[in-house]
Amino acid sequence: MSIRQFEAHQPIIHSNSYVDETALVIGEVEIGEDSSIWPMSVLRGDVNAIKIGKRTNIQDASVLHVTHEANEFSAKITDAQMGFPLIIGDDVTVGHKALLHACTVHNRVLVGMGSIIMDGVIIEDDTIVAAGSLVPPHKILESGYLWVGSPIKKARELTLKEKNYLKYSAEHYVRLKERTEAGLAST
Repeated sequence: MSIRQFEAHQPIIHSNSYVDETALVIGEVEIGEDSSIWPMSVLRGDVNAIKIGKRTNIQDASVLHVTHEANEFSAKITDAQMGFPLIIGDDVTVGHKALLHACTVHNRVLVGMGSIIMDGVIIEDDTIVAAGSLVPPHKILESGYLWVGSPIKKARELTLKEKNYLKYSAEHYVRLKERTEAGLAST
């Protein structure tokens, strides 16, 4: 695995989390207990912070980045003055090749494969973002719904089975992380 310091910031990775050897984690990044970062994913906390909670999985080839504070060369947009970190809560599944940029993802969320989540977005608890969706800047995705499309739209309420799946998916990836680590230890 490639873990790199950026300036004064060294990634903080919980001892019980897993970062694949082909993943890249740079700078001000914190990865919580039982979380997993899978092959070819990039987490770049260079101009702001990335924080990932417990039992969260970032699947293959996903890219996580942040925005920086406004300066004399950037637009003076009030919301951008302080930039945006990337904050991901507990029990979140981020599908393959997702792009999360300077957004906030609360707990028990599934971000579908190939989705793009832009700056300042807030995804509330117990939410599914369908594969291939585009969430434009500053959108708030209300809890308890399936969101689909490009640009994203509220499709319908989640079923109880879908809500239960959100927790199951996170638990499944904790078990998969443990099986992967056991396999690596035996070689």
